[in-house]
Amino acid sequence: MKASRFFISTLKEAPADAEVVSHQLMTRAGMIKKLGAGIYTLMPMGLRVVRKIEAIVREEMNRAGAVELSMPVVQPAELWQETGRFETNGPELLRVKDRHDRDFVIQPTSEEVVTDIARQEIKSYKQLPKNFYQIQTKFRDERRPRFGLMRGREFIMKDAYSFDRDLDAAKASYQVMAAAYRRIFDRFGLRYRAVAADSGAIGGDVSEEFQVIAATGEDAIVYCPASNYAANMEKAEALAPAGPRPVPVQALVKTATPGKSTCADVAELLGVPLQSTVKSLVLATDSLDATGQVNKIEIWLLLLRGDHDMNEVKVSKLPGLNSGFRFASLGEIEAHFGCTPGYLGPIGLRKPVRVVVDREVAVMHDWICGANEIDYHLTGVNWGRDLPEPSLVADLRNVVEGDPSPDGSGVLAIERGIEIGHIFVLGTKYSKPMNATFLDLNGKPQLMEMGCYGIGITRLPAAAIEQNHDARGIIWPDALAPFTVVLCPISPDRFPEVKAAADSLYEQLLAAGVDVILDDRGERPGAMFADWELIGVPHRVTIGDRGLKTGEVEYQHRRDAAATPVALTEVTGLIQSRLKA
Repeated sequence: MKASRFFISTLKEAPADAEVVSHQLMTRAGMIKKLGAGIYTLMPMGLRVVRKIEAIVREEMNRAGAVELSMPVVQPAELWQETGRFETNGPELLRVKDRHDRDFVIQPTSEEVVTDIARQEIKSYKQLPKNFYQIQTKFRDERRPRFGLMRGREFIMKDAYSFDRDLDAAKASYQVMAAAYRRIFDRFGLRYRAVAADSGAIGGDVSEEFQVIAATGEDAIVYCPASNYAANMEKAEALAPAGPRPVPVQALVKTATPGKSTCADVAELLGVPLQSTVKSLVLATDSLDATGQVNKIEIWLLLLRGDHDMNEVKVSKLPGLNSGFRFASLGEIEAHFGCTPGYLGPIGLRKPVRVVVDREVAVMHDWICGANEIDYHLTGVNWGRDLPEPSLVADLRNVVEGDPSPDGSGVLAIERGIEIGHIFVLGTKYSKPMNATFLDLNGKPQLMEMGCYGIGITRLPAAAIEQNHDARGIIWPDALAPFTVVLCPISPDRFPEVKAAADSLYEQLLAAGVDVILDDRGERPGAMFADWELIGVPHRVTIGDRGLKTGEVEYQHRRDAAATPVALTEVTGLIQSRLKA
């Protein structure tokens, strides 16, 4: 490709709404152009990156035995109503009506459609296993789209769905995909971690996320440097402290804490570690009658150490809370505790509540909590003596750095990541309500066991940039760069030998299968170099009149501090060797 025939549109400044580096640089490099909130046009330079990502994904999915198809973006609501997701999915699911007042959705994912295909087409165990995938546009009506392609509303995703005879076979299909994903992300040339994950709204009980490591990542990744343990924050288990609970030392005392309504403030006032305090979180669950009206409300009290944070995913899996919960209203709190938040505790309640105690709190002694009276806390609180031993103890919190690793191999560390892939074993979450069955070896109908495997195609360039950039612009890995090599002739209009050498080298590289662009726009060297450093092409060859006099050109990798003189006759071989490496 020659630059004069391509479309290059770079900007000196990023738009004001571009908050993160990837959004700023993709806009400045002319890769994306905003059309509306969370909706972007992929400009020619950005589309080249996306097409390279798709090609790698497609090659590895095909290699793993998956079969490509393409499902509609607009899907009949009837399918989503079969699984209940038309009603239960929130406003992120874009619902539309056609001219006949029939309901449709703009697909955020395609479990229902692919399950409908499977139940119509797969009749016998002899047709299994099957894995269908697509690379297709999706839409999720994000409340607050931001960060460019990182959290847009319209995006491209690779989604795949496996169908198997039984759960063991489904887990085998999952492992095939897990291996394929590792090959894909290895080929991208990005630093990533595969972490154990919660399946979230899609469902399933076996799940991994693939996270690109980046300091600006939205997700916290928990790992053990001494082992292979890795999980996202929602999944990482906080182990119970080792050893028995220490014996009480302090007496129970009602202590004045005027105006101190947080654990941190109370600890500072009393001159004690924050770790000796216990916070009270009040939740509520609503039971509905046949008409959908609330007929029973149950109040729950969760006790966590003052320096720990509640993990909502873990809490949502507890019996009694796994059907949904909310934070209790001020009126509900006052009715049960006789006090406003900030001074709550488990002793002296007005009405019964369900108490759930974090593992850490269950082995604490001489702790501090609210006295259920404004401006007062209780110090020296102890289980068994001042209140009954906890009957329901669970892992309720986010882990913190230094916690013991669940695999017993050391302590945990935390880094930031950007999720770019997620794989699940779904089981029969979709095949059961949609009656997707096949005839097994014994001639009886059996539900298909499913798996789901996603990669954020248009999110990947943003994640790659968040990991690979500097003050001058993007630094693409070879596999993702819009062009792998750029040739920069200096003043070719003034020096015919420069133009001839650049044209010749361009043809050599094309013949060698190198993805090269020749900048024949006639730009000044400073402006030309600035453009390609911003765009992030990893390999640059500069051809100048002075170097040609000694038969040399200058080679510079995007990460190099300075250019290196190379013989013109050797530069093609050098680039080929660098690309193979």
